[in-house]
Amino acid sequence: MSTTRQHPPGDLGREPEGAGPASPVPAERQWRTLSLGQASGIVPMARDFARQALHDWGWLPASSADRRAAAEDVLLVVSELVTNACLHAEGPEELRIGCTPKALRVEVVDRGAGQPAPRTPHRAGRPGGHGMFIVQRLCLDWGVQRTPEAPGKTVWAELAAPA
Repeated sequence: MSTTRQHPPGDLGREPEGAGPASPVPAERQWRTLSLGQASGIVPMARDFARQALHDWGWLPASSADRRAAAEDVLLVVSELVTNACLHAEGPEELRIGCTPKALRVEVVDRGAGQPAPRTPHRAGRPGGHGMFIVQRLCLDWGVQRTPEAPGKTVWAELAAPA
């Protein structure tokens, strides 16, 4: 798993507006977007938004333990990425969730200049510092996408769709 790998145009992610040539997004990908810029109670709002998207896409209510675990993983990743933006990146601006039959992509756009990374070495018994370690463990891949000459970044993570 990489922490900063840029996906080439046309791969699983989409290019930010104005970040180069238009990239084809798979026709079957459905996107949901939530503006978080001036909101309060951001983390619960983001989880509720993600839960509703999962319901609309048929991930919830879960028909099996594996499907329930996959949905819970998505909600945890949303919580961790949004919390990270609140704590380390001047707050999140937007949450995007995209779904295909094979994968789900979570994107959190923030204003921060920092580079998220799992704390190394990971110290399981200590409070704090587990967010990106959790994301790394639960996701197929994750990374950071920046738009040249624009502030902030998009932190993205991809999870496998339940079987």
